[in-house]
Amino acid sequence: MAPAVLIENLQKHYGTVIAVKDISFQVEPGEIFGLLGPNGAGKTTTLRALCTLTTPDAGKIQVSGISVLDHPKLARQKLGYVAQEVAPDKVLTGRELLQLQAALYHLPSAVAKQRIDTVLDLLGLQEYANKKTGTYSGGLRKRLDLAAGLLHAPDVLVLDEPTVGLDIESRFVVWDFLRKLRASGTTVVITSHYLEEIDVLADRVTIIDRGLVIATGTPSELKDQVGGDRITLRIREFSPIEEAEKAKNLLQALPFVQEAIINSAQGNSLNLVVTPQNDILISIQQTLNAAELPIFGIAQSRPSLDDVYLAATGRTLMDAELAAVATRDPKAEKKQNMR
Repeated sequence: MAPAVLIENLQKHYGTVIAVKDISFQVEPGEIFGLLGPNGAGKTTTLRALCTLTTPDAGKIQVSGISVLDHPKLARQKLGYVAQEVAPDKVLTGRELLQLQAALYHLPSAVAKQRIDTVLDLLGLQEYANKKTGTYSGGLRKRLDLAAGLLHAPDVLVLDEPTVGLDIESRFVVWDFLRKLRASGTTVVITSHYLEEIDVLADRVTIIDRGLVIATGTPSELKDQVGGDRITLRIREFSPIEEAEKAKNLLQALPFVQEAIINSAQGNSLNLVVTPQNDILISIQQTLNAAELPIFGIAQSRPSLDDVYLAATGRTLMDAELAAVATRDPKAEKKQNMR
């Protein structure tokens, strides 16, 4: 059986800006596949190329064995795409918007009516179907976006930040729906800034950074590769860098500390990788107290996907986001959006 999605050596430039340097991965039929990375990593450009919305400079893209570059019209029939920001016509009702979507896909009227009722039921939208979308909450609009993406019964549903801006209750509704969709056999490709979203939903995940794949596997596999527990601590509420450096040197000398990194984006806090054992927190506290470095806050946890990113790049996803904001080129972004 052909992969649901196959991407090999994808490249895309916008002028001098390298949006995608070299990305390769494949998605198996019937799985939820996550793309994780900071703003500017190349996630949205990769999805837009997959969905025929932008033409890559090089690479191979297939959906259910169909070449996206050679047969874009046929590939679109296999794909449903829900962009990060969708602005539905606020005058149309939910049902009218779905009827318009069905017409764009040239669905026969009888088929369109049946599928519209089906997706409205799936997403709990029947009671809102005849209300104008301008009256919808953010959660209802997102559910309507999902309904539109599913209307033509695609093999692969592609979602770019499907729960951004939603309250926690609406996010859980979307999560539950995506799990049901996977159980029905639909393949889902999803990008998200929410680490826990990818962690709880994705069967496998690819992490990308600066247009390159840096890790691929199941969330558990990736976290196991990192090894060790994580400890985050802060000397003071806003630690001077000199104190953070001193604490780092002291803690690195402890036998159970594998690695210590200063996180400047979070008030010069310290991120430690430690070998699990008893009384670790007590030992750390005693060491720092002896050096007159009082702990403002400390927490211990198992490895996360952010730790995977940190291990691969030397920075957290938050650091990467801040760096992307600092170096963002408004002119290049405007040119990219126009394309």
